[in-house]
Amino acid sequence: MMALYIDADACPVKAEAEAVTTRYKTQMFLVSNGGLRPSQNPLVEMIYVPDGPDVADMWIADRAGPGDVVVTGDIPLAAKCVEAGAEVLRHNGERFTQANVREQLAMRDLMTDLRAADPFRQGGGKAFSKADRARFRQALDTALRRSKPSD
Repeated sequence: MMALYIDADACPVKAEAEAVTTRYKTQMFLVSNGGLRPSQNPLVEMIYVPDGPDVADMWIADRAGPGDVVVTGDIPLAAKCVEAGAEVLRHNGERFTQANVREQLAMRDLMTDLRAADPFRQGGGKAFSKADRARFRQALDTALRRSKPSD
């Protein structure tokens, strides 16, 4: 059975994901350390994991596999899920694939090292936009359509 797993603690597109998965009648798991408002949607299951480093990531990585879709901004989690055969999307709709996830993991590690070497270096990306939300909805729709088993 196909499922959508969302690394939900910092996910800005939970509502968009719920709308798309409802249309496809797909089970959606929102995985977090808590603090999220439960959904009344019977297709949405809230999974609250204990506090701790990467506990939510491990829960998702242990379950996601071929035919599933994962939404995360966490590159190490994305790498594990891609390796397991899941389709993985960033919050802005960009896909993690076998072809790009290792390069992105290496870039993440490089940027971590650069920030550690210069404590005054201020990181921060661009603001999340309406266009990012729209791109995510389209990418999720495509991923679910591609992952949906034939009837």
